Amino acid sequence: MLSRVASNLYWMSRYVERAENTARVLDVTWRMSLLVKEPRLQDQEWFAPLNITGTLFPFSGRHSLVCAKEVLHFMALDPENPCSIYSCAKQARENARAVRGALTSEMWEVVNSTWLEMQQMDEARMNARGVSAFFDWVKERSHLFRGVTFGTMRRDDAYHFTRLGTHIERADSTARILDVKYHILLPSVKDVGRAVDYYQWSAVLRSVSAFEAYRKVYRDAITPIKLAELLILRDDLPRSLAFCMRQVSETLEIVQNDRSAETLRQAGQILSQLRYGRIADIFASGLHEYLTDYLDAMQELGTHIQGSFFSPTLPR
Repeated sequence: MLSRVASNLYWMSRYVERAENTARVLDVTWRMSLLVKEPRLQDQEWFAPLNITGTLFPFSGRHSLVCAKEVLHFMALDPENPCSIYSCAKQARENARAVRGALTSEMWEVVNSTWLEMQQMDEARMNARGVSAFFDWVKERSHLFRGVTFGTMRRDDAYHFTRLGTHIERADSTARILDVKYHILLPSVKDVGRAVDYYQWSAVLRSVSAFEAYRKVYRDAITPIKLAELLILRDDLPRSLAFCMRQVSETLEIVQNDRSAETLRQAGQILSQLRYGRIADIFASGLHEYLTDYLDAMQELGTHIQGSFFSPTLPR
């Protein structure tokens, strides 16, 4: 497979997954903002989507107030924000168009129709539809894309690079969501165990569709250490770090070439730390530090994937 084609497929799926992840975070934040809370906590949760995506600095340069209206526009509809749902839908479609022949007609139809409908979306239409309904639509389009990919695409290199992008992006998003909740949203020890703490941990689970899974596995109150174990170490949860890295490692084994030995080694190293890690040790050394090291390792892995399969340049 040509490196250019592989790169377009990889980034197409990353942008689709990124749009869904952004919709998940914004939807949970929106629902959390509707809860009655203390005056000092008003709009506090709207820092979370900006911190998760690393866009607080560019947002602050253009907006003076962090509130629902401004963050929703910036993260959902702003074409100038490369992390917005609008921009992700556009980039996914452009990458798909560049490799139209490598996609099935159903895959192209999903990506193209999503972008066409996204172009018609503005704040008035989003509010008329319902904010949560809009985010549900984004998630459903992403689910449909993965469904037709799994159901219609031949299991060749094109399929594997598409799946590789999905799991790389998903692993990065889950780690960021968990880190922002633990390190930023709960700065005061006195908030531990209070209602706001419970709702925030519940929001983390719902943002990765893991609330029901948590109840089935642990069958008791939500605690930080059990939630972290679920999202980091359990490899039977589709959005956990362990599950995503297992998929990444297996995919890299399939598409390996004569330049990818170091890439496979790094992926295997990350996977082994997740496979044999213990949540007590992670908390003892610091969850924030662990997740920061993980994100740094994933960034380095992404750079090696770029050099091994696409080009010797840094990933976009």
